[in-house]
Amino acid sequence: MKEIPLETCLLCHPELDPEQTILLSNEHCLFLQLRHAQDIQGTLAGAGIIVPKQHRETVFDLTSDEWHDTYALLHDAKRHIDEMYHPQGYNIGWNCGETGGQHLPYAHLHVLPRYADEVHAGKGIRHLFKGDSNVRGMTNP
Repeated sequence: MKEIPLETCLLCHPELDPEQTILLSNEHCLFLQLRHAQDIQGTLAGAGIIVPKQHRETVFDLTSDEWHDTYALLHDAKRHIDEMYHPQGYNIGWNCGETGGQHLPYAHLHVLPRYADEVHAGKGIRHLFKGDSNVRGMTNP
């Protein structure tokens, strides 16, 4: 994973990204949403991430207070998304490590509302991993 200087990290300093909005916060965490996720008809309508205010590289580095506040903010984010976007389901998840799909060295919990009219409706997180195309020992195309 590529190192990012803390002074230019867009999750340490969300105000540096004009496309990013802090929607909710508590003592230890923020709920961030990109502008395109605020489009009610968009593919990722309502999606956002919950991040600790202090830089933590992975979910395994969170303090117990950050865990508690992540949990509380997840419920606040769900209420907000339910009121604004009316999804029919959710995927919630952490990517951890480069092989696990983490592209930023900053712990962030994905909050992904799901809609019945999506092409991939009904397919959860494991759908990516349990197919015949995900064979160990093969290289990425």
